[in-house]
Amino acid sequence: MRVLIVDDHTLVRAGIGRLLQSVADVDVVAEASDAQQALDLAAIHRPDLILLDLSLPDRSGLDLLKPLKEMLPLTKVVIMSMHNDPTQVRSALDRGCAGFIVKEAAPMELELALRAAAAGQVFLSPQVSSKMLAPLLNPSRPTGIEALSPRQLQILRKLGGGMSSKEIAANLGISVKTVETHRARMMESLGCRRANDLLLLAARHQNDLV
Repeated sequence: MRVLIVDDHTLVRAGIGRLLQSVADVDVVAEASDAQQALDLAAIHRPDLILLDLSLPDRSGLDLLKPLKEMLPLTKVVIMSMHNDPTQVRSALDRGCAGFIVKEAAPMELELALRAAAAGQVFLSPQVSSKMLAPLLNPSRPTGIEALSPRQLQILRKLGGGMSSKEIAANLGISVKTVETHRARMMESLGCRRANDLLLLAARHQNDLV
């Protein structure tokens, strides 16, 4: 299996490369540090599989999936990420990726992902699959805004009113760090990829946050 590694961190590429050296029948043919280089090297080497970082400096790994699949329809693409956001996982699967693994995964998961992709199967890290299945296993569990804690709803309401984290902290008598922690957890829970997405959502649902 001929593999192209795409990641903007040199040490990460080196680490993955060394791991794959010990995997039988796997050959790393090239390494790319950004999206354009990935496209160029993919066209030259036409690998069987591409290990693609979700966060690249010049383009999202999600955005790169379509041109890669158009150019090399038979090449399998496995996404690597620091995060296990179900929204991003679903988007990657919809765009044709053959797997999604988190970077803190055990080394064995990398080989399992490669073998599954080569066999025409889809592999998800356990952290990812458990998060994807949670709504199905617990259908009565609240989702979206309904799943937020009273404190998070309080903070979200103030965000929607235009208050900054510092202002919210002073208003509620808590630390700025506590406010930022709640914001990060709300972003994950609500599937917000950027801080601005959370602000827009808070403003949109301002009347619901009572």
